[in-house]
Amino acid sequence: MNKNDKLETLWKVGKDFLGVDYPIMGGAMSWISESKLVSAVSNAGAFGVIASGSMDAPLLLDMIKKTKEKTSKPFGINLIVMNPHLDSLVDVCIDQKTTHVIFAGGFPSVDIIKKLKDKNIKTVAFAPNLSLGKRLVKNGIDALIIEGSEAGGHIGPVSTSVLAQEILPNIKDVPVFVAGGIGRGEILVNYLELGAAGVQIGTSLVCSTECIAHDKFKEAFIKASARDAQSTQQVDNDFPVIPVRAIVNKGSKDFLDFQKDVISQYKEGSLSKYDAQMKIEHYWVGALRKAVVDGDVENGSLMAGQSVGLVNSIRPCKEIIEELITQATEYLSK
Repeated sequence: MNKNDKLETLWKVGKDFLGVDYPIMGGAMSWISESKLVSAVSNAGAFGVIASGSMDAPLLLDMIKKTKEKTSKPFGINLIVMNPHLDSLVDVCIDQKTTHVIFAGGFPSVDIIKKLKDKNIKTVAFAPNLSLGKRLVKNGIDALIIEGSEAGGHIGPVSTSVLAQEILPNIKDVPVFVAGGIGRGEILVNYLELGAAGVQIGTSLVCSTECIAHDKFKEAFIKASARDAQSTQQVDNDFPVIPVRAIVNKGSKDFLDFQKDVISQYKEGSLSKYDAQMKIEHYWVGALRKAVVDGDVENGSLMAGQSVGLVNSIRPCKEIIEELITQATEYLSK
Protein backbone atom coordinates (compact mmCIF):
# COMPACT_ATOMS: atom_id res chain seq x y z
CA MET A 1 0.00 0.00 0.00
CA ASN A 2 1.35 3.40 -0.98
CA LYS A 3 2.13 5.73 1.88
CA ASN A 4 1.12 9.35 1.86
CA ASP A 5 3.75 11.56 3.51
CA LYS A 6 1.15 14.01 4.79
CA LEU A 7 -0.90 11.22 6.34
CA GLU A 8 2.22 9.82 7.99
CA THR A 9 2.90 13.24 9.49
CA LEU A 10 -0.69 13.78 10.61
CA TRP A 11 -0.96 10.55 12.56
CA LYS A 12 2.62 10.12 13.78
CA VAL A 13 1.71 11.03 17.37
CA GLY A 14 -1.04 8.41 17.40
CA LYS A 15 1.13 5.74 15.79
CA ASP A 16 3.92 6.33 18.29
CA PHE A 17 1.55 6.32 21.25
CA LEU A 18 -0.14 3.04 20.28
CA GLY A 19 2.93 1.44 18.72
CA VAL A 20 1.07 0.46 15.54
CA ASP A 21 1.09 1.10 11.80
CA TYR A 22 -2.34 2.77 11.84
CA PRO A 23 -3.66 4.73 14.87
CA ILE A 24 -7.11 3.20 14.53
CA MET A 25 -8.42 1.75 17.78
CA GLY A 26 -11.04 -0.96 17.84
CA GLY A 27 -14.00 -0.06 20.00
CA ALA A 28 -14.43 -2.22 23.11
CA MET A 29 -17.77 -3.91 22.44
CA SER A 30 -19.19 -6.32 25.03
CA TRP A 31 -19.51 -9.94 23.81
CA ILE A 32 -17.77 -8.89 20.58
CA SER A 33 -14.30 -7.51 21.34
CA GLU A 34 -12.76 -10.81 22.42
CA SER A 35 -9.52 -12.51 21.41
CA LYS A 36 -10.40 -13.36 17.82
CA LEU A 37 -11.53 -9.87 16.78
CA VAL A 38 -8.97 -8.03 18.90
CA SER A 39 -6.07 -10.02 17.46
CA ALA A 40 -7.40 -9.59 13.91
CA VAL A 41 -7.56 -5.80 14.32
CA SER A 42 -4.01 -5.72 15.70
CA ASN A 43 -2.70 -8.08 13.03
CA ALA A 44 -4.19 -5.73 10.41
CA GLY A 45 -1.89 -2.98 11.69
CA ALA A 46 -4.45 -1.19 13.87
CA PHE A 47 -5.00 -1.45 17.64
CA GLY A 48 -7.38 -4.05 19.06
CA VAL A 49 -8.98 -3.53 22.47
CA ILE A 50 -10.39 -6.25 24.72
CA ALA A 51 -13.76 -5.41 26.27
CA SER A 52 -13.48 -6.67 29.85
CA GLY A 53 -17.07 -5.63 30.68
CA SER A 54 -18.10 -7.29 33.94
CA MET A 55 -15.28 -9.85 33.87
CA ASP A 56 -13.44 -10.89 37.03
CA ALA A 57 -9.66 -11.32 37.16
CA PRO A 58 -9.49 -15.00 36.05
CA LEU A 59 -11.70 -14.34 33.03
CA LEU A 60 -9.64 -11.33 31.96
CA LEU A 61 -6.39 -13.26 32.43
CA ASP A 62 -7.71 -16.05 30.20
CA MET A 63 -8.80 -13.54 27.53
CA ILE A 64 -5.42 -11.79 27.50
CA LYS A 65 -3.60 -15.12 27.17
CA LYS A 66 -5.86 -16.22 24.30
CA THR A 67 -5.26 -12.92 22.52
CA LYS A 68 -1.50 -13.21 22.92
CA GLU A 69 -1.68 -16.64 21.31
CA LYS A 70 -3.19 -15.04 18.21
CA THR A 71 -1.06 -11.89 17.87
CA SER A 72 2.32 -10.49 18.84
CA LYS A 73 1.14 -6.97 18.03
CA PRO A 74 0.11 -4.37 20.65
CA PHE A 75 -3.46 -4.41 21.98
CA GLY A 76 -5.21 -2.73 24.88
CA ILE A 77 -7.57 -3.64 27.71
CA ASN A 78 -10.78 -1.70 28.32
CA LEU A 79 -11.66 -1.60 32.04
CA ILE A 80 -15.00 -0.42 33.39
CA VAL A 81 -14.37 1.86 36.37
CA MET A 82 -17.58 0.73 38.07
CA ASN A 83 -16.58 -2.94 37.94
CA PRO A 84 -16.27 -4.16 41.57
CA HIS A 85 -13.24 -6.21 40.50
CA LEU A 86 -11.37 -3.17 39.15
CA ASP A 87 -8.38 -3.43 41.50
CA SER A 88 -7.75 -7.09 40.69
CA LEU A 89 -8.25 -6.42 36.96
CA VAL A 90 -5.59 -3.71 37.14
CA ASP A 91 -3.27 -6.24 38.81
CA VAL A 92 -3.87 -8.68 35.94
CA CYS A 93 -2.96 -5.97 33.41
CA ILE A 94 0.26 -5.29 35.32
CA ASP A 95 1.15 -8.98 35.67
CA GLN A 96 0.56 -9.54 31.95
CA LYS A 97 2.66 -6.49 31.02
CA THR A 98 -0.24 -4.91 29.19
CA THR A 99 0.88 -1.89 27.17
CA HIS A 100 -2.32 0.19 27.33
CA VAL A 101 -5.37 0.35 29.61
CA ILE A 102 -8.47 2.21 28.45
CA PHE A 103 -10.91 3.26 31.17
CA ALA A 104 -14.65 3.60 30.52
CA GLY A 105 -17.83 3.96 32.53
CA GLY A 106 -16.38 6.56 34.90
CA PHE A 107 -13.17 8.30 35.84
CA PRO A 108 -10.18 6.35 37.20
CA SER A 109 -8.66 7.51 40.46
CA VAL A 110 -5.30 9.25 40.54
CA ASP A 111 -3.90 6.28 42.47
CA ILE A 112 -4.93 3.75 39.81
CA ILE A 113 -3.54 5.92 37.02
CA LYS A 114 -0.25 6.24 38.90
CA LYS A 115 -0.11 2.52 39.72
CA LEU A 116 -0.33 1.66 36.02
CA LYS A 117 2.03 4.38 34.86
CA ASP A 118 4.63 3.28 37.41
CA LYS A 119 4.65 -0.05 35.54
CA ASN A 120 5.07 1.71 32.17
CA ILE A 121 1.47 1.05 31.16
CA LYS A 122 -0.12 3.86 29.18
CA THR A 123 -3.54 5.02 30.38
CA VAL A 124 -6.44 6.28 28.29
CA ALA A 125 -9.86 7.59 29.33
CA PHE A 126 -13.02 8.95 27.70
CA ALA A 127 -13.58 12.70 27.99
CA PRO A 128 -17.24 13.78 27.62
CA ASN A 129 -16.37 17.49 27.62
CA LEU A 130 -13.43 19.89 27.77
CA SER A 131 -13.39 20.52 31.52
CA LEU A 132 -13.38 16.83 32.41
CA GLY A 133 -10.79 16.19 29.73
CA LYS A 134 -8.51 18.77 31.33
CA ARG A 135 -9.12 17.22 34.74
CA LEU A 136 -8.16 13.78 33.48
CA VAL A 137 -4.95 15.17 31.98
CA LYS A 138 -4.18 16.94 35.26
CA ASN A 139 -4.70 13.62 37.07
CA GLY A 140 -2.04 12.02 34.89
CA ILE A 141 -3.97 10.28 32.11
CA ASP A 142 -1.78 9.70 29.04
CA ALA A 143 -4.40 10.04 26.29
CA LEU A 144 -8.08 10.78 25.77
CA ILE A 145 -10.89 9.46 23.61
CA ILE A 146 -13.79 11.72 22.70
CA GLU A 147 -16.87 9.79 21.62
CA GLY A 148 -19.91 11.48 20.16
CA SER A 149 -23.57 10.54 20.25
CA GLU A 150 -23.38 8.97 16.77
CA ALA A 151 -21.59 6.00 18.34
CA GLY A 152 -23.25 2.70 19.22
CA GLY A 153 -23.99 1.42 22.71
CA HIS A 154 -24.01 3.76 25.70
CA ILE A 155 -23.63 7.32 24.46
CA GLY A 156 -23.39 10.89 25.67
CA PRO A 157 -25.57 13.78 24.46
CA VAL A 158 -23.08 15.64 22.23
CA SER A 159 -22.17 14.85 18.61
CA THR A 160 -18.65 13.88 17.58
CA SER A 161 -18.16 16.95 15.40
CA VAL A 162 -19.04 19.33 18.23
CA LEU A 163 -16.85 17.50 20.77
CA ALA A 164 -13.97 17.63 18.30
CA GLN A 165 -14.32 21.38 17.90
CA GLU A 166 -14.56 21.85 21.66
CA ILE A 167 -11.67 19.63 22.71
CA LEU A 168 -9.11 19.20 19.92
CA PRO A 169 -8.03 22.88 19.72
CA ASN A 170 -7.76 23.09 23.51
CA ILE A 171 -6.01 19.89 24.60
CA LYS A 172 -2.62 19.53 22.96
CA ASP A 173 -0.45 17.97 25.65
CA VAL A 174 -1.80 14.40 25.28
CA PRO A 175 -2.98 12.45 22.23
CA VAL A 176 -6.73 12.66 21.62
CA PHE A 177 -8.55 9.96 19.64
CA VAL A 178 -11.96 10.60 18.07
CA ALA A 179 -14.85 8.10 18.01
CA GLY A 180 -18.45 8.02 16.85
CA GLY A 181 -19.82 7.94 13.31
CA ILE A 182 -16.50 7.15 11.60
CA GLY A 183 -16.99 4.97 8.55
CA ARG A 184 -14.73 6.38 5.82
CA GLY A 185 -11.12 7.48 5.46
CA GLU A 186 -11.98 11.04 4.48
CA ILE A 187 -13.47 11.81 7.89
CA LEU A 188 -10.43 10.21 9.51
CA VAL A 189 -8.26 12.77 7.70
CA ASN A 190 -10.56 15.63 8.72
CA TYR A 191 -10.19 14.78 12.40
CA LEU A 192 -6.44 14.35 12.06
CA GLU A 193 -6.21 17.79 10.46
CA LEU A 194 -8.18 19.22 13.40
CA GLY A 195 -5.54 17.81 15.75
CA ALA A 196 -6.66 14.26 16.54
CA ALA A 197 -3.98 11.62 17.04
CA GLY A 198 -6.19 8.91 15.56
CA VAL A 199 -9.67 7.44 15.68
CA GLN A 200 -11.69 4.62 17.20
CA ILE A 201 -14.11 2.49 15.16
CA GLY A 202 -16.53 -0.19 16.26
CA THR A 203 -19.64 -0.60 14.12
CA SER A 204 -17.79 -1.49 10.90
CA LEU A 205 -15.75 -4.16 12.72
CA VAL A 206 -18.90 -6.01 13.77
CA CYS A 207 -19.28 -7.08 10.15
CA SER A 208 -15.79 -8.52 9.89
CA THR A 209 -15.30 -12.20 9.15
CA GLU A 210 -13.31 -12.53 12.40
CA CYS A 211 -16.09 -11.12 14.58
CA ILE A 212 -17.82 -13.87 16.58
CA ALA A 213 -21.22 -12.14 16.52
CA HIS A 214 -24.10 -14.25 15.24
CA ASP A 215 -24.72 -14.14 11.48
CA LYS A 216 -28.20 -12.72 12.09
CA PHE A 217 -26.65 -9.88 14.11
CA LYS A 218 -24.32 -9.03 11.23
CA GLU A 219 -27.16 -9.29 8.70
CA ALA A 220 -29.16 -6.75 10.71
CA PHE A 221 -26.23 -4.33 10.43
CA ILE A 222 -25.96 -4.78 6.67
CA LYS A 223 -29.69 -4.18 6.18
CA ALA A 224 -29.86 -1.11 8.45
CA SER A 225 -29.68 2.53 7.45
CA ALA A 226 -28.21 5.31 9.59
CA ARG A 227 -31.65 6.43 10.76
CA ASP A 228 -32.42 2.92 12.06
CA ALA A 229 -29.77 3.31 14.77
CA GLN A 230 -31.64 5.32 17.38
CA SER A 231 -31.02 6.13 21.03
CA THR A 232 -33.27 4.73 23.75
CA GLN A 233 -35.66 6.87 25.77
CA GLN A 234 -36.45 7.03 29.46
CA VAL A 235 -40.01 7.08 30.76
CA ASP A 236 -39.52 8.68 34.19
CA ASN A 237 -37.17 11.49 35.21
CA ASP A 238 -36.75 9.86 38.63
CA PHE A 239 -35.17 6.86 36.91
CA PRO A 240 -32.55 8.26 34.56
CA VAL A 241 -31.40 6.08 31.70
CA ILE A 242 -28.02 6.40 30.02
CA PRO A 243 -29.05 6.45 26.34
CA VAL A 244 -28.10 3.41 24.28
CA ARG A 245 -27.91 3.69 20.49
CA ALA A 246 -29.13 0.55 18.74
CA ILE A 247 -30.97 -0.54 15.62
CA VAL A 248 -34.67 -0.24 16.39
CA ASN A 249 -36.44 -3.56 16.83
CA LYS A 250 -39.04 -5.16 19.10
CA GLY A 251 -36.48 -5.16 21.93
CA SER A 252 -36.21 -1.36 21.74
CA LYS A 253 -39.94 -1.02 22.27
CA ASP A 254 -39.94 -3.70 24.97
CA PHE A 255 -37.41 -1.62 26.93
CA LEU A 256 -40.00 1.14 27.34
CA ASP A 257 -42.51 -1.37 28.70
CA PHE A 258 -39.80 -2.88 30.92
CA GLN A 259 -39.08 0.52 32.47
CA LYS A 260 -42.77 1.09 33.17
CA ASP A 261 -43.13 -2.33 34.78
CA VAL A 262 -40.07 -1.90 37.03
CA ILE A 263 -41.15 1.60 38.09
CA SER A 264 -44.62 0.23 38.93
CA GLN A 265 -42.99 -2.40 41.14
CA TYR A 266 -41.11 0.38 42.93
CA LYS A 267 -44.25 2.44 43.44
CA GLU A 268 -46.08 -0.63 44.76
CA GLY A 269 -43.27 -1.19 47.27
CA SER A 270 -41.99 -4.51 45.96
CA LEU A 271 -38.68 -2.98 44.79
CA SER A 272 -36.42 -0.39 46.38
CA LYS A 273 -35.54 2.61 44.23
CA TYR A 274 -31.93 1.40 44.01
CA ASP A 275 -32.94 -2.11 42.93
CA ALA A 276 -35.36 -0.70 40.39
CA GLN A 277 -32.65 1.53 38.94
CA MET A 278 -30.23 -1.39 38.75
CA LYS A 279 -32.76 -3.58 36.95
CA ILE A 280 -33.24 -0.87 34.34
CA GLU A 281 -29.49 -0.35 33.93
CA HIS A 282 -28.78 -4.09 33.63
CA TYR A 283 -31.46 -4.63 31.00
CA TRP A 284 -29.07 -4.04 28.11
CA VAL A 285 -26.39 -6.45 29.32
CA GLY A 286 -28.63 -9.47 28.85
CA ALA A 287 -30.35 -8.01 25.81
CA LEU A 288 -27.04 -7.50 23.99
CA ARG A 289 -25.92 -11.07 24.67
CA LYS A 290 -29.28 -12.32 23.42
CA ALA A 291 -28.66 -10.67 20.04
CA VAL A 292 -24.89 -11.11 19.66
CA VAL A 293 -24.56 -14.68 20.93
CA ASP A 294 -28.01 -16.22 20.44
CA GLY A 295 -28.95 -14.38 17.26
CA ASP A 296 -32.27 -13.12 18.66
CA VAL A 297 -32.38 -9.95 16.57
CA GLU A 298 -36.03 -9.28 17.36
CA ASN A 299 -35.87 -9.21 21.17
CA GLY A 300 -32.17 -8.62 21.80
CA SER A 301 -30.26 -5.36 21.59
CA LEU A 302 -28.71 -4.44 18.24
CA MET A 303 -26.24 -1.85 19.55
CA ALA A 304 -24.85 0.04 16.56
CA GLY A 305 -23.58 3.48 15.67
CA GLN A 306 -25.12 5.59 12.93
CA SER A 307 -22.24 4.64 10.64
CA VAL A 308 -24.08 1.31 10.31
CA GLY A 309 -25.62 2.81 7.18
CA LEU A 310 -22.17 2.66 5.58
CA VAL A 311 -21.73 -1.05 6.30
CA ASN A 312 -22.78 -3.19 3.35
CA SER A 313 -20.77 -6.42 3.44
CA ILE A 314 -18.92 -8.89 5.64
CA ARG A 315 -15.16 -8.66 5.06
CA PRO A 316 -11.89 -9.46 6.82
CA CYS A 317 -10.62 -6.89 9.35
CA LYS A 318 -7.56 -6.28 7.21
CA GLU A 319 -9.74 -5.27 4.27
CA ILE A 320 -11.87 -2.96 6.41
CA ILE A 321 -8.81 -1.20 7.84
CA GLU A 322 -7.01 -0.97 4.50
CA GLU A 323 -10.04 0.54 2.80
CA LEU A 324 -10.03 3.36 5.36
CA ILE A 325 -6.35 3.97 4.69
CA THR A 326 -6.85 3.92 0.91
CA GLN A 327 -9.71 6.41 1.16
CA ALA A 328 -7.63 8.68 3.41
CA THR A 329 -4.62 8.48 1.10
CA GLU A 330 -6.62 9.20 -2.03
CA TYR A 331 -8.36 12.12 -0.34
CA LEU A 332 -5.05 13.70 0.60
CA SER A 333 -3.61 13.07 -2.86
CA LYS A 334 -6.23 15.12 -4.68
